[in-house]
Amino acid sequence: MLATIICCCCAWLLPIAGVIALFRTLQNGLGYVKQLHQIPCHECEFFTNDHRLKCTVCPIKAGTEDAIGCLDFQPQTAACNACQIKLHKHDFGGTRVATSSYN
Repeated sequence: MLATIICCCCAWLLPIAGVIALFRTLQNGLGYVKQLHQIPCHECEFFTNDHRLKCTVCPIKAGTEDAIGCLDFQPQTAACNACQIKLHKHDFGGTRVATSSYN
């Protein structure tokens, strides 16, 4: 009789412990995602939007958690590198047509 009660308690404790562990993991993951959303690089003037050189001032810490609170951060202007308009040659009589990189 005592063994049945102990087995029943253990059988209920395992799923409850699993749900608690899952809840804590989700909580930690959401906290990490919130921290990553504080990285200001995509709104900076020096961010190039190029995988070879992400930042012209601090290329090593660009896009990482070290960039939070970057002293070189400058808000983007209309002529920033990340939103430049590129000219592409099309077959429309040899003329160049301006197209945005945000297609």
